[in-house]
Amino acid sequence: MMSIRLPLSVLAKKQATAVPKGHFAVYVGESRKRFVIPTSYLKNPTFQSLLKKTEEEFGFQHYNGLTIPCNEDVFQAFTTQMSA
Repeated sequence: MMSIRLPLSVLAKKQATAVPKGHFAVYVGESRKRFVIPTSYLKNPTFQSLLKKTEEEFGFQHYNGLTIPCNEDVFQAFTTQMSA
């Protein structure tokens, strides 16, 4: 069997974009900062409101990942509060 060796840059990128089991990636704000968050956030009413706002602003027909229209600092504070 023949093996294919990928360049280190490709391997590093794959590892950097990997999402652990039980988590998902979202992109926040105009700069689309990437956050990897637990799926348990889906049960949180505040997070559900953010998702509703996302649906209203972007719909479901976008192909660049789930983008949340929220200030990055506000989202960071939210995730910090959720993990406490």
